[in-house]
Amino acid sequence: MPLITVIVVLVVVGLLLWAVQSAIPMDANIKKIITVVVVVAVCLWLLSLFVGPGLGLGTIRVGR
Repeated sequence: MPLITVIVVLVVVGLLLWAVQSAIPMDANIKKIITVVVVVAVCLWLLSLFVGPGLGLGTIRVGR
């Protein structure tokens, strides 16, 4: 994936997260949970891109 695509995706995700945080009235705890979930998901996505397929999202299993 080209680096410009990665940067565009990060900017779009950041803008969406900012919009949700500022425009939607909700409890501060819920905002923190949403932020943590988005940051962890983006970090896992970046790891899968730059580290390789062996340590990416494809190896994470939930359940059996």
